[in-house]
Amino acid sequence: MYALVFPGQGAQSVGMGRELYDAFPSAKAVFEEADDALSEHLTQLIFEGDEAELTLTKNSQPAIMTVSIAALRALTDELGADVSPSCTAGHSLGEYTALVASGVISFWDAVRLVRNRGIFMQEAVPEGMGAMAAVLGLDAEGVKKMCEGVAPDGEVSPANFNSPGQVVISGLSEYIDKAIANAKTYGAKRAVKLNVSAPFHSKFMKPAAEKLRAEFEKISWNPAKYDIIANVNANPVNNPDEIRESLYRQTFSPVLWENSVAYMADTLKIDTFYELGPGEVLAGLIKRCRKGMNIKSGGTPQTLEAVRECLH
Repeated sequence: MYALVFPGQGAQSVGMGRELYDAFPSAKAVFEEADDALSEHLTQLIFEGDEAELTLTKNSQPAIMTVSIAALRALTDELGADVSPSCTAGHSLGEYTALVASGVISFWDAVRLVRNRGIFMQEAVPEGMGAMAAVLGLDAEGVKKMCEGVAPDGEVSPANFNSPGQVVISGLSEYIDKAIANAKTYGAKRAVKLNVSAPFHSKFMKPAAEKLRAEFEKISWNPAKYDIIANVNANPVNNPDEIRESLYRQTFSPVLWENSVAYMADTLKIDTFYELGPGEVLAGLIKRCRKGMNIKSGGTPQTLEAVRECLH
């Protein structure tokens, strides 16, 4: 039993996916489709652009999705892998990539949707007012207590429950700084500010969620071929209405990645995870969530060949 999983924002790097583009016509076609859908040279930014520009939310989200779908298309169309996962999942942005992999929405619509998602999320809070930080060495309940202690009115809240001992918090910059300064007094080993410019997955993203909901109505949605394990509740969704609602809530709710891995491993009996896209961020998180899992990341011709061999 295996799952396909897709990375979220933070996995980007200049040059990612270039080997896929050069090696596989189907992967090249994905990059070209992204450029056409956005009416700009996203591919050039991914391969040769400035790191800071690529890291901008409005750019990194469609860029990571493009590389992930290019890897999937290369795996199925060029390498001939028979991909029929028990389920799919993605971390934040990666959940939108899972929609494409599961046939819920087209790549053309998805890449435009996540471009708007990035814009809406950045516009929700003036630059500099929001921030995020990773809290290390403290369990989920401890992080919740810390957030309540430094910001009783919810100006800081848990945003990503990534793995045991790694929880990301999100909120207004002044309270994030306060949380970092007081992290050890609450039992954390340390807290590290992240290089992001907005408080994602917090109540401050509700304006972005409302704009996204309007965008959902402009595209076609299909039932999922494979269950998608939703970030908001770590449970499977497959019909368009519940998928749209989970995506709406995901914008301002915590990403329950640790619980999602637990559901896949314990309830669905998944023992193998294939991470498609740039980097190996999810592989690292899954290893910390569950010992003994088989995990392979595929984002280059060589690593995709290893994935194909395992699938066969």
